[in-house]
Amino acid sequence: MRALISVSDKTGIVSFAKQLVSFGYEIISTGGTLTVLSNNGIDVIPVDDITGFPEMLDGRVKTLHPKIHGGLLALRDNEAHMITCQDNDINLIDLVVVNLYPFQDTINKFNATLKEAIENIDIGGPSMLRSAAKNYRSVGVIVNPERYDNIIQELADNKGILSLKTKQKLACEAFSHTANYDMVISQYLHQKLQPDNSKFLTIQQLHLEKRAQLRYGENPHQEAAFYKIPQLSGLANFIQHHGKALSYNNIIDLESAVLIASEIELPSVSIIKHSNPCGAAMADTIYEAYCHAYASDPVSAFGSIIGLNRKVDAETAQEIMKTFVEVVVAPGFESNALKILKEKPSIRLIELPDFNQLSQGKYYRYVSGGFLVQSTDDYKVTASDLTFPTKNNPDTQCINDLLFANTVVKYVKSNGIVVAKNGRVVGVGAGQMSRVEAVELALKKAGKRAKGAVLSSDAFFPFKDSVKLAHEAGIKAIIQPGGSKRDDESITFCNEVNIGMVFSGVRHFRH
Repeated sequence: MRALISVSDKTGIVSFAKQLVSFGYEIISTGGTLTVLSNNGIDVIPVDDITGFPEMLDGRVKTLHPKIHGGLLALRDNEAHMITCQDNDINLIDLVVVNLYPFQDTINKFNATLKEAIENIDIGGPSMLRSAAKNYRSVGVIVNPERYDNIIQELADNKGILSLKTKQKLACEAFSHTANYDMVISQYLHQKLQPDNSKFLTIQQLHLEKRAQLRYGENPHQEAAFYKIPQLSGLANFIQHHGKALSYNNIIDLESAVLIASEIELPSVSIIKHSNPCGAAMADTIYEAYCHAYASDPVSAFGSIIGLNRKVDAETAQEIMKTFVEVVVAPGFESNALKILKEKPSIRLIELPDFNQLSQGKYYRYVSGGFLVQSTDDYKVTASDLTFPTKNNPDTQCINDLLFANTVVKYVKSNGIVVAKNGRVVGVGAGQMSRVEAVELALKKAGKRAKGAVLSSDAFFPFKDSVKLAHEAGIKAIIQPGGSKRDDESITFCNEVNIGMVFSGVRHFRH
């Protein structure tokens, strides 16, 4: 039996090769792997002894030869193949252990050059993997050093032979490995060689790795799993300290909780229910922020997801314990806070080291038969973006509240309205078919707290009816994108009743 070993990641390879030899395997190798194995006392046949050709072109060509690929691709139960191998002095290869040039690691390096990246595009390695995986009935193929121990155990249990089931599994893993390798190269070269066409490629590929099996999907009868995109920051890097496994809905709500709290510089808390914020606040301390956020809508906060943009301290943990909460997510937890919160057996405590660094760029949404792809809505409206079409210009405190409300409304399902006061949400109208109904709902939630508060709309007001309702409830200022053909109608009414209105110039639909 023969094994061909050529690896960039040499983790565990010496021990693995020694055990293969103990099972009667002859080892063929190349380049640096050959040197490492030889220096550790393993008898190794150089690949050029097999091919009759030296490694050439700075190592670009070494295994691309019929005596290698013939040994991998020959069908053992095909008499003609066996005769061809015998006539051409081709020895069969039973096991391939290859992992590829570190292309991803190379391009991740600071100031990596295109030349360095090109030299780390592996040619011979993927060819051997594909040949071995194609002939999986006869050839085992290993791309992951984490498989070594299990492979050795199976060889020990089966007199040096891998089962067909194992070889099938390894072949699938090998093709996934080469597919991802080519995808990374393709995307990198598009960025470098065709930068004008790299944002939305004609063929868009995604590599996803399973991060977690979820308890269930949107409903208990639906199965679900959570996949991550390697190399990106985000929710997939969560650390769970306590509680039941996350569900599909938990993760959807987690994203909203983190996105809202992470956009605010002051200590802030967002409380999410069914993907909409039912409470949010900013304050001088995270404890105050939580208390104010909870007070936004205590009834809806029952069974919610809480996002905090600071470490959870013991005082805040004690307050959270007073109500039923599904998940708490934060950049971290003080040890005393963890101890307190763990008194509830089911509460999920999620640390997210990337809390303030969620990946931006592209947003993917699956629809039946395909994906919608768009850039993420990462535009943060600041005071410099605002224009003032009404006579009554809001003061600094009012503008701060308007910007806060505008940040929160960005994550409310459209049609979305947020009423806020003193850095606290006091009313939310979410997901209504009519904007005026969203205003009615938000003002109903706010109640008496609407007097002297501000109101934010995720899109423009097509009629003055919403502005009229805001005035009747005591709203003192409104922020909206502007851009309606009937803006003048709303502006005129605001001037008549002395409400300040500002335009952000940015719409924030969320569907």
